[in-house]
Amino acid sequence: MKQIATWRTHSCVPRRHSCRRLSSACAAALLLAGCASASVELKRRPDRIDVIVAGKPFTTYFFSGAAKPYLMPLSTPAGVVITRPFPVGDDIKGANPKNSSFEPHQRPLYFGHGNIDGLDFWGEAAFNRYYDDHGHQAFGHAALKGVESDRSTVRAQYSLLDPNQRLVGEETQSFTFRGDDNTRTIDCEFIIRATAGPVVMGDTKEGTFGIRLNAELSAPHDHMLNSLGARGEAAIWGKPADWVNYSGTVGGKPVGIAVFDSPSSFRHPTTWHARAYGLFAANPFGWREFNSDKSKDGSWTILQGESLAFRYRVLIYDGEMTPARLEELYRQYAAGK
Repeated sequence: MKQIATWRTHSCVPRRHSCRRLSSACAAALLLAGCASASVELKRRPDRIDVIVAGKPFTTYFFSGAAKPYLMPLSTPAGVVITRPFPVGDDIKGANPKNSSFEPHQRPLYFGHGNIDGLDFWGEAAFNRYYDDHGHQAFGHAALKGVESDRSTVRAQYSLLDPNQRLVGEETQSFTFRGDDNTRTIDCEFIIRATAGPVVMGDTKEGTFGIRLNAELSAPHDHMLNSLGARGEAAIWGKPADWVNYSGTVGGKPVGIAVFDSPSSFRHPTTWHARAYGLFAANPFGWREFNSDKSKDGSWTILQGESLAFRYRVLIYDGEMTPARLEELYRQYAAGK
């Protein structure tokens, strides 16, 4: 596939011009509200792509060197980092393995599932010695087939392999980055394709689209809210909702992060594996554990030649946002803006 070392995009119109003069394609590229979208620059390196928004580092996409690709770190427009600082590759330097929420496989932003054809693509074999409860599982891994970047979007293709290199299926990841003075967004799409026979996405809470926040956005400092007005882990965990938002203070500055579930995503509105200790995950499969009901089965079989799509928008912001504003921004996303 085409590989592009660096692309830069700019605001499509001078600030004084009316948004109504923009072409529909350009208008769709503008972020949320207002005309002043920020420039986006993608810088390719051998194992990663750095994402720079408005001339400032935003995040980096690491596509090799670990069992699964990931984005790290995530920061606000003011430069406040809201995700935890490990692992980097398979290095957990500075972490405390005795911490009850250690969970070394939970990377700053990633996609994986704990039961794909009986294989664990959520955990990672590199950290096997820390998995007291499920270290016996066979861990799969994602092998890069190709990666390309085009203006503000990164796309990568992977083969999902078992420990013996048997092909389980294929996965495509796409990320589109945008920003303005107060926000950063990542539009994420993950597609699993059954290219080597049927693929079973098993019922487990260990999945699926995950973000691991830093300690200052975790208990006891957490402020969790979903689209139904529920607050806190007990009211949000395992429940379906259009979106979930975490907010708080990092380094003395108010910040927040929301994840919007697209109406076109599998099993919208998704259920949420959202925990007060800082795990922020959308998981549409974990019905049995979410409901403490062994009779429920959230698994899904992707038939040979078919696919399953998961789509989300990650919204990161400085300051505070009211529930009404978050709902307004979600409606814009749901309408394709």
